[in-house]
Amino acid sequence: MAFRNPLLLAVSLGITTAFLDCVSVRAAEPIRCTVIIDEQSGDALYRQGTCDQGFYPQSTFKLPLAMMGYDAGILTDAQNPRLKYQAKFGGPERVKKDVDPLIWEKDSIVWYSQELTRKLGDKAFADYVKRFGYGNTDVSGGLTEAWLMSSLKISADQQVQFIRRCLTGRLSISENAVDQTLAIIPHFEAGDGWDIQGKTGAGWLRDKAGKPDYNRPLGWFVGWAMKDERRVIFARLLVDTKRYPDDPISYVVRDGLVKDFPKLAEGF
Repeated sequence: MAFRNPLLLAVSLGITTAFLDCVSVRAAEPIRCTVIIDEQSGDALYRQGTCDQGFYPQSTFKLPLAMMGYDAGILTDAQNPRLKYQAKFGGPERVKKDVDPLIWEKDSIVWYSQELTRKLGDKAFADYVKRFGYGNTDVSGGLTEAWLMSSLKISADQQVQFIRRCLTGRLSISENAVDQTLAIIPHFEAGDGWDIQGKTGAGWLRDKAGKPDYNRPLGWFVGWAMKDERRVIFARLLVDTKRYPDDPISYVVRDGLVKDFPKLAEGF
């Protein structure tokens, strides 16, 4: 009897679970989503891929974190507070420097995020996440780790809806906190007159043992784009099945969106 399905063959021959796991890994496919909505109406202008499945926000969480920090008065402007790096923070060489809010967002410095949440404290941090309706709102992963391959998850659909609530004044925070946040988010020039602002995020899925699966990297780029007086909101996600030894996967996702955006915008 011929077996074209390797899973059926394995079951028939009593082959071990290890083989089945290998089959499962080989069968894994990349997960992709690009969603763009109109800021004013909230209507989807472009939506393709798996946009309703939640994943770790990683450094895209620096967007809501900045809003929390400015609203709570911990952050005051683009240059303050400027925090000194401490050896206990660890991390790669690029993060071993003094950091202000502008540098924090531009260079995506994790230790600055963690110092901010420590200053917020458990209660205020959890309250902000709940008030923002951010993703699954689950911060059980801890004050300094919940958004980093831990309990907090958000889908691309939820990312754009959160940003829309922010840009249209529907979050229960001060207008100044929103304005200050917008001022520190990096800009990227796209073609055809579009100015893009957004935040990347990168990490990995976890395997069955709870360890990072370096063969399943995930990358985000979320934000908004303006041309003339029009503003649209976007999220792009890629969960791939290969390693990225050079540039982080998030840079690949970001650069791809910036390149693709003028063509995508032709449809709206």
